[in-house]
Amino acid sequence: MEIWVNPACSKCRSALSLLDEAGASYTVRRYLDDPPTAAELDEVLRRLGLQPWDVARTSEPVARELGLEGWPREEAARDRWIAAMVENPKLIQRPIITADDGTAVVGRTPDAVRSVLP
Repeated sequence: MEIWVNPACSKCRSALSLLDEAGASYTVRRYLDDPPTAAELDEVLRRLGLQPWDVARTSEPVARELGLEGWPREEAARDRWIAAMVENPKLIQRPIITADDGTAVVGRTPDAVRSVLP
């Protein structure tokens, strides 16, 4: 299992604590230091069953600079969203957990984190 975290994020720290309490084996990816490629983000979105705009942090200053709120939320704009998130990883919602069984969750709640535990 891999968890994408920003160490300054309280939801990320909570998710890590829950994984530790459960004795889960996982790898931490500090996605701000090691941003995903477009292919990696696309694969995680597929596993989540979500579109990039579903996991975009539109309140981030860079989102406002880009005018992200006004971008179309349709298939034709999908690659544009992914490219913006790869270029500006702060736009990616966190934490994202990819489980070994192929599932993935945005682990913002304890229940979401627990849902990927073996």
